[in-house]
Amino acid sequence: MKYMSYWHDTAAPFAAARQGPVEGKVDVAIIGAGFTGLNAARKLAREGVSVAVLEADHVGAGGSGRNGGHLNNGVAHGYADAKAHLGAEQAHRLYHAYDRSIDMIEDVIREEAIDCDFRRSGKLKLASKPSHVDGLKANFDLIHREVDPDTRWLSKSDLAGEVGGDAFHGGMLYEKSAMMHMGKYVQGLGTAAARHGAQIWENAAVTARDKTATGWRLTTTKGTIEAGRVIAATGAYGGRVKGSPLGYFRRRIISVGSFIIATRPLTPEETKQTVPGNRTYVTSMNIGNYFRLSPDNRLIFGGRARFSATSDQQSDAKSGEILRASMERLFPHLKDIQIDYCWGGLVGMTQDRYPRAGEADGMIYGMGYSGHGAQMSTLLGQSLADLAMGRTDTNPLTGMDWPTIPMHSGKPWFLPLVGMYFGLKDRLS
Repeated sequence: MKYMSYWHDTAAPFAAARQGPVEGKVDVAIIGAGFTGLNAARKLAREGVSVAVLEADHVGAGGSGRNGGHLNNGVAHGYADAKAHLGAEQAHRLYHAYDRSIDMIEDVIREEAIDCDFRRSGKLKLASKPSHVDGLKANFDLIHREVDPDTRWLSKSDLAGEVGGDAFHGGMLYEKSAMMHMGKYVQGLGTAAARHGAQIWENAAVTARDKTATGWRLTTTKGTIEAGRVIAATGAYGGRVKGSPLGYFRRRIISVGSFIIATRPLTPEETKQTVPGNRTYVTSMNIGNYFRLSPDNRLIFGGRARFSATSDQQSDAKSGEILRASMERLFPHLKDIQIDYCWGGLVGMTQDRYPRAGEADGMIYGMGYSGHGAQMSTLLGQSLADLAMGRTDTNPLTGMDWPTIPMHSGKPWFLPLVGMYFGLKDRLS
């Protein structure tokens, strides 16, 4: 078993990183080389803006290369809840922002000729218990009526050709959802940004940010650069350390581990028994699971597994065993199947689980995707680039305030309690 991301292991390394020290002066400096930062850089470079991307590790090292490979449209939790929390207009705008971002990903892939196995697979949200059917069906009725006619309700009998086993009791199909190879996409996005003129440095962690007469001076582990504007595109991987130059986000982002396993390639018969519909799948439990086939027919199966803010080999291994047990409960025919990959990553959660983008603390920012970053980050990257160029009308999150999280200083001490709470809700639902 490899304790590393399948997406990293099966994509070519990024080959367009700048060599030598970080130096010079640019119009815009971007902190973070994931989907958000790289598409912002691509947009700016195409517009003739000088731009530098500063990545603490390697391109796609964070959430962009450590996720489950889903591009699911729709809001992270119930649309009715979004309307109640945000108001009908903002909830409607946010829902369609996810649609537009998947459309944009498809456009970028075509424009830049990125070979990343993109496919409009559709997403199936599955009712894990009979008691979940009515609530999921009510959510479908509201979404189908108000914001997304490209949805269908599937009864338990309809699921036979979609997902194997007998664990599910109905489901909502989002037909616009998609999937792709995340590692190949992030490498292709970075290569495109560099081709258009963006300077991208890897292993260049930003350690200080100082105001100058014309903007900012960013000190990194590879040198210093000056920029007129700064874009923070780090999410769960930025601002966690006390004293960080991204400390503004420390009390607004909760870093939560998410864990994933990938089996050996399935045989055609195993595929038919497991995911004959070949879609992205999400269960309805609070501590639920998500799964899909990889391009080479592995079952990629993920979930929270443990409420931890740590992702290393020891933590990932513990979570992998929990995920294997969950997978075998849903698909008993896969009992004792070989697991080839086990990895984890950090998800940047906001208190209300809605993303944020705007300007604060002298920076433009976009983050807090709360588990839906793969699909939203490409769109937000372009919106952040627009903000850096003075255009304010393309940010779908305009007007959403972002208060600090009470009693949260950057270390989420309360995660075990949250896990116990959601576990109890799942048992009682």
